[in-house]
Amino acid sequence: MKINPYLVFNGDCRAAFTFYAQCLNGTLEMMLTFGESPVRDHLPPDCHTLIMHTRLNVGDQVLMASDSTPDLPYSGIRGCSIALNVDSATEAERVFNALLEQGSVRMPLEKTFWAERFGMLEDRFGVSWMINCEQSQH
Repeated sequence: MKINPYLVFNGDCRAAFTFYAQCLNGTLEMMLTFGESPVRDHLPPDCHTLIMHTRLNVGDQVLMASDSTPDLPYSGIRGCSIALNVDSATEAERVFNALLEQGSVRMPLEKTFWAERFGMLEDRFGVSWMINCEQSQH
């Protein structure tokens, strides 16, 4: 069994996941619009370019998402964070700074009593991230 986060956006899923693929060195496995799906005729034309489903592979992990539609109004992404565990302080700094572009720092990336580096941010799409690089066990 695997647990895979699934995010819902307010029309900017394509931009967010294109950005995440770059920041996380991931691969967009698919990006299907509502207009390309069998539900096309059941939605207003302005929904046809919205993302019905996308899947980003990062190593052996998966992050998925879609855009909201008028029947399921967007209410923001709150009460959760995407936690990334990275292997080095250098990679923690790279990922933190990449995701931070036009976002805001919630906790600066720094050494803590439990981690070589830990920091929290909210990206420009309203997604909260926690970046963690554990201390080496030497």
